[in-house]
Amino acid sequence: MAFIESVTLEVADPTAADRFHTTAFGLGGQVRLRASQAPTTGFRGFTLSLVVPRPADVDALVGAAVDAGATTLKPAARSLWGYGGVVQAPDGTIWQVASSKRDTGPATGRIDEIVLLLGVEDVKASKRFYVGRGLAVAKGFGGKYVEFATGSGPVKLALYKRRGLAKVAGVSPDGTGSHRIVIGGGAGPFTDPDGFAWEAASPALTN
Repeated sequence: MAFIESVTLEVADPTAADRFHTTAFGLGGQVRLRASQAPTTGFRGFTLSLVVPRPADVDALVGAAVDAGATTLKPAARSLWGYGGVVQAPDGTIWQVASSKRDTGPATGRIDEIVLLLGVEDVKASKRFYVGRGLAVAKGFGGKYVEFATGSGPVKLALYKRRGLAKVAGVSPDGTGSHRIVIGGGAGPFTDPDGFAWEAASPALTN
């Protein structure tokens, strides 16, 4: 089964970005960094989601991110599906932090899942493309959303309509230039129909 081993964020200042991600989220090798000055404006077409056990974990991570320099795009709040908020890191990456639980207990300090959501123009066409590359569909909702089965990989992959994902993130869908992200895993290397680049899994790659 094809899988995602890691995502690499392309940032202007890897040292500063590493400091932010370590301080705010305590992330290890699942999210990597490399220097890039590739032109990019507006919405980059993706978000990264941290799925956590409790609303208190959402508050803790959103608070830590803001303290580390992130901008709040959507304050943490309850919704029909759970509790969550959205922040934008100083390097431009948009992070969603969410819990589907209504548990009122204290923060656990645990991140259950990391989900990469790609905003695409045509969900059905992108689904066919990824299935052709060896990814298996775990669940889907017509032309709106698709989630892939990524086995034991540390990062899950899902597709969402670009405009819908921008709305969820609280930003305009407009954007040009580089996505500033490279996906590493067993399905690569290739570039998908929306310009998202994949590379072959490379255990030796480090921050």
